[in-house]
Amino acid sequence: MKNFEAPAVLLINLGSPKDLSKKSVRNYLKVFLSDDYVLDIPKFFQQLLLRLFILPFRPKSTLHAYEQIWTKQGSPLIISTVKLAQKLETKTGWKVSTAMRYEEPSIKDALIELKNDGYNNIYAVPLYPHNAMATVLTTQVEVLESAKKYHRNANIKFVEPFYNDSNYISAMANSIRSYMVNKDFEKIIFSYHGIPKRQARKTDETGMHCFSSSDCCEQNNIGSRDCYKSHTVKASTKIAESLGLHEDNWEIAYQSRIGPGWLQPFTDKRLAELPEEGKKSIAVVCPSFISDCLETLEEIDIRGRKTFFDAGGEHMTYIPCLNESDETIELIENLVKKILK
Repeated sequence: MKNFEAPAVLLINLGSPKDLSKKSVRNYLKVFLSDDYVLDIPKFFQQLLLRLFILPFRPKSTLHAYEQIWTKQGSPLIISTVKLAQKLETKTGWKVSTAMRYEEPSIKDALIELKNDGYNNIYAVPLYPHNAMATVLTTQVEVLESAKKYHRNANIKFVEPFYNDSNYISAMANSIRSYMVNKDFEKIIFSYHGIPKRQARKTDETGMHCFSSSDCCEQNNIGSRDCYKSHTVKASTKIAESLGLHEDNWEIAYQSRIGPGWLQPFTDKRLAELPEEGKKSIAVVCPSFISDCLETLEEIDIRGRKTFFDAGGEHMTYIPCLNESDETIELIENLVKKILK
C-alpha cells in the first residue's frame, strides 16, 4: 500500500555527458548552454553564439578533458551523487532519489518514478552551497516546471543554499584540516566556480549594493543576501576562522570563466602568480562543489597543477570535495530535517 505522506528526498546535481563521445559532449553543452539562467543573454544571440562559435569547436576539447577523469563506472560526478543518495537512504530510511539538471538521470524521470511509487512530499536538495542563477535558481525552476507536467500532486520543498550552515562550515574545515597534518601550506586557495558579474547584480534586490564598495560582500543586508560572491566570501571567512588561518595564508579565486566580466581574481592567473610571490607550497579546495567533477579533477588537479608547477611552484595539494563522506551525509540529513513537516 502506498504511503502518500512519506517523505522522499531528491538530490540534484549539475549533470554530465552520457558517455565519452563527441556527440554526447556536444548534446550536453547544447542543453547546458541553452539554459537562459546559464547563458543569460537574448535568446537570438545566445543561440548564435552557441551554434557558430561554441558547438563547432568546444566539444573536442571538452571531450578530451572528460577523458582525463572518466572512470570505468562513468562520470565521477554522477557516481558520487548516487553513492551519496545510497548512504543517505541507508542512514535515514527515507526514499532518496537522484537527478541531474542536465541530461540523465533527469528531473522528469525522477519525479515520474516518485509519483509512481506514491511519494507526494518531496524534499529537493540542489547540491550547491551558494546561491547562483546558473545553479540553484535554474534547478528550482526546472523542478517546479517538471512537477506541473509529471507530478501535479507533488508537494515540493527546497533546501536553500547552505553556505553559512554550521554543519557545512564544520565539514569543510575538517576536510581541509585533515590535509594540513604535517604540512605547512604557504597559501590555501578557495577556488569557486566563476559567474559573470551581471548575474551577481541580478540577485541584488536593491539594485544598488552589488560592487558598490570594496566590502559589499562582507555586509549583511538585502543587497548581499542572495549574492553568490557574498556567499563565497562569508563561507570562506568562516571556514578560515574555524581553521585558525591568518588572513595572509588564504585567499579566494574564481575558476571556469568563459568570457570577460567574470568574478575575479581568476584561479588560473593566481596559480601562475603565486610562485613569483614566494608561495611555492599551496593547497587548493573547491567549495562550490559537493561532488568532484570536471571543474575540480581536470581543471584544478590536472591543468591547474601544471600551471602552478610551470610557474615554479614546488608542492600543490588538491583537497577533494566533500563527496559522499559521513559528514556530508549528516549535513544533508540535517538540512532536510529543518524543512520536514
